[in-house]
Amino acid sequence: MSGPRTVLRPRRFTLRARLTLVYGAMFLAAGAVLLGLTYILFNARLGAGGTFNSSATEPSAAPAGTPARAPGPGPEPGPEHQRFTESREDVLRDAAGTSLLTQGGIALLVVGAAAAGAGWLVAGRVLAPLHRVTDTARRIADAPAAGRGLHERIALAGPDDEVKELADTFDTMVERLDRSFDGQRRFVANASHELRTPLTLGRALVETAMHRPAASADIRRLGEDLLQINSRHERLISGLLLLASSENEITERHPVDLADIVTHVAAQAVSEAAKAGIEVTVKTAEAWTAGDALLLERLVHNLVENAVRHNSGAGGHVRVTCATGAGGRAELRVANTGPTVPPYEIPALFEPFRRLGADRLVTGGGAGLGLSIVRAVARAHGGDASARPRDGGGLTVTVTLPPDPDAGRYSGQDAGQRVEPAS
Repeated sequence: MSGPRTVLRPRRFTLRARLTLVYGAMFLAAGAVLLGLTYILFNARLGAGGTFNSSATEPSAAPAGTPARAPGPGPEPGPEHQRFTESREDVLRDAAGTSLLTQGGIALLVVGAAAAGAGWLVAGRVLAPLHRVTDTARRIADAPAAGRGLHERIALAGPDDEVKELADTFDTMVERLDRSFDGQRRFVANASHELRTPLTLGRALVETAMHRPAASADIRRLGEDLLQINSRHERLISGLLLLASSENEITERHPVDLADIVTHVAAQAVSEAAKAGIEVTVKTAEAWTAGDALLLERLVHNLVENAVRHNSGAGGHVRVTCATGAGGRAELRVANTGPTVPPYEIPALFEPFRRLGADRLVTGGGAGLGLSIVRAVARAHGGDASARPRDGGGLTVTVTLPPDPDAGRYSGQDAGQRVEPAS
């Protein structure tokens, strides 16, 4: 089924990058804690180890020219020597601590960078099955028509973990969808013959009974009523088949000027509108798109027919405008007078068999598929349809369709507006 298309937005920060950042941050935090503990223990060990013996590490400073004395017992070191020794201990302790922090910090950064690189590689290996799932889902979503591409499977091999469970669940879901779409395609292929043939036979039998010489006036009136019911059923079946087929995206596209279709359809609706006393005004300009001309004609026909049928009667009007809008998109807008439409009722009008107010009955003038087919055809062409209430009653329906990239080659006239009133 066609629906709102999912817009893939660019990812600013991938999951792989986030995992790498988490791995690196955790490693650096653990390394910083380890380096801090080492520094504290190192300082504690130096403080508990007593003072340095300067006489063992450095010769005593003596004035120049003083003869050297032989080693042996001498006088006890004085206060100045003690202060010098403590000062040397503090300098050595600070130098050792600073060296530990500096060299340890550099080593931590180097090893942390290596750990982040290893985390990047590991995250890539862990997320590779998820990328495969994503690529398969994207190929199915980008298939040229709904239901196409559902034959693809991930068929992920590997350990029976959470990722494989996700891939297997996805394959099961796609398989069920594939069976469902196959059933829908078979229904659409067979419904035309299976449903229309009994109605055709019934219409032939009724017409035969009506045109018999011995047929009474009551039988002829009954036959006319039966033919009207039969005709309604035929329109209903045709609408259902069209709705089912139009919900598949168009695979073969051809350049179409929507303005030509609008002009043609509006000219056909003039007679019906004139009988009801409704004025139809058409204002068109070139609006090129690419798609199926027959489906687009049905889209325009449903919009104009609904605008005429659900109008306020004599004195009402229908305004149809067609032009190229923002981004080169083809825009069709149909506005009509009529009963007031509550805003909360508008979404339901695009659902099958839904009508406004009391017109929801099956015995209404239409099958209740008009706007459903409009939206389905628009979305099958990559566009959309929306509606809003008019001030004073009635409805304004807007259809937007993507532009034809080769429109310039097919345009045979200026893009100026053509105004064609029809009343």
